[in-house]
Amino acid sequence: MENFRMEGQKLLYHIPRLYRWCKGENIYPIYIEIGLFGGCNHRCIFCAFDYLNYETVMLDTECLKKFLRYAKKRGVKAILYSGEGEPLLHKDIIDITAFTKQLGFDVALSTNGVMLNKDRADKILKCLTWLRMDVDAATEDTYSFIHKADKGDFQWLINNIKDTVKIKKQNRLECIINVQFLLIPQNYKEVIKLARMMKIIGVDQLIIKPHCYHPLSKNKIDANFPQADLLWLEKKLEKYADDNFNVIFCYRMMKKNKEQKPYSFCFGFAFAAHITARGDIYPCNAFVGKKEFSFGNICKKNFRDIWEGKKRKNIVKKIRNNWDVENCRNSCRLDEMNRYLWELKNPGKHVNFI
Repeated sequence: MENFRMEGQKLLYHIPRLYRWCKGENIYPIYIEIGLFGGCNHRCIFCAFDYLNYETVMLDTECLKKFLRYAKKRGVKAILYSGEGEPLLHKDIIDITAFTKQLGFDVALSTNGVMLNKDRADKILKCLTWLRMDVDAATEDTYSFIHKADKGDFQWLINNIKDTVKIKKQNRLECIINVQFLLIPQNYKEVIKLARMMKIIGVDQLIIKPHCYHPLSKNKIDANFPQADLLWLEKKLEKYADDNFNVIFCYRMMKKNKEQKPYSFCFGFAFAAHITARGDIYPCNAFVGKKEFSFGNICKKNFRDIWEGKKRKNIVKKIRNNWDVENCRNSCRLDEMNRYLWELKNPGKHVNFI
């Protein structure tokens, strides 16, 4: 039983904020994804942000800390360090995760894991609610092809995962260690092998997700790849799951990739936001790099003036009136939230006969 609602929405745990939103109040986000570094040590063939050209821009640490202090006061609850590049390339990553945790946020890190050596893991893991490492293959050749990685990176990554699991167990840490596998034509035959490997190593979760196109990405994976026909993989993966190893096969996301969205406007970005390594705030990652959709920059203006300002209101209005949600990513992080919010705003008949 998957109890992390990986394919669902979690607004039912935030009823007071949802109620304020329903009344038309300008609420602050619950969750923010932050890009710390624009560059990356890999060039994955499915990379959503390849169109940004991997610029080696680094988010200013003091600017970020100032933002985090205010965000905490305004009720932001969770921070994911991921973004358009590899967050472990930021020179202050250890200090940043520690500071974010000290402020009382739930903190997560998404990384390709190659740079997560034993020393870094020992210092960072205790600050995290969960850690995600992208392992999109079970052999070095496939991994090197998909990630455009140096020979040896795959084994280096596997060793880092082993060390990370040991550190968690030795220190009895609560951080969930999960491995993510993006299902594409080049790797789907290796997912069973990876499940065996990760179960033996002792990670907490293996998450198998469909590849989700970014509308601006230059990378093109076979659009006819029948993700929704791979239910047989879920059946085979079930035998590896137990109380200590959770296998999450996102079949629902795969089915939705071919469906038309049941909503015509994105309500979800009232509850979430995306900040780039340049400090620009966007509604979500589908708009990253399109300056006309940037609410403002956290290194130039304070968060309150950005979030409550006219510019953000005008951009939200612009998106509501002119943006076709079919141009967004399928199965994006806000999709399930949007389905729920759309139904809340547009209830069907006989809703009182509960």
